[in-house]
This record gives sequence, C-alpha cells and structure tokens, in this order.
Amino acid sequence: MTDSSALDPEDRKIVTLARSARARNGVPEGAAVRDETGRTYVAGTVALDSLKLTALQTAVAMAVASGAKSLEAAAVVTEAETVSAEDRAAVRDLGGAQTPVLVAGPDGTVRTTVTAG
Repeated sequence: MTDSSALDPEDRKIVTLARSARARNGVPEGAAVRDETGRTYVAGTVALDSLKLTALQTAVAMAVASGAKSLEAAAVVTEAETVSAEDRAAVRDLGGAQTPVLVAGPDGTVRTTVTAG
C-alpha cells in the first residue's frame, strides 16, 4: 500500500476525484485522468444495455473528446486489485506505455501503481 499523503499533490488530486465520482454516482469504479496541460477528466462506470465502459475507459474517452493529445497520469478507485489489460490499453493509446496508473481502494488508499505499457 502507498501512503496517499506521500503522493504528488496532482496525483492525490486525481485519486480524490476518482473516489468522489465512484461515491457520488454509486458505481463500481471511479476514475480520473490528467492530460498534458494539467486538465482533469473524471468518470464512473457506464453500464447501459447498449454500452458498457469501465470508469477508466470513460475518463480516457472524455479526454479524447475534449481534445487531449496525451495523458500524464491516471487513477482508478476500485475494489479490484489491479486494472484490466483493456483499461491499461486505453491509457496507453493516449498517454504512452510509461503513463502511470494509480490503483486505489474505495477508501482512497493507493494499493499499487502500474504503467499503461
């Protein structure tokens, strides 16, 4: 586990935003990404009959739709121990293989950081 207070303030911010999205919307996951300009995009799980996206996929899609050219970091708040290969691929497609993905539990404690690669 990672002491969230030891995180870079910008990384702590996206973890907090992801946690808030999860709680506010009552969804299984919340996610936030930070683009190359420092803008953040926050999302929750999308579970419609016709469309299913994880929170991280949705946050990346929001960044792309808003004109982001790259990602600096991503965070997901989830009960899962890590992120799926599909989630890492979405981050990698926009941010590159070395983009860090912070994985936090529902309490906001970062469990691990993986790269999108």
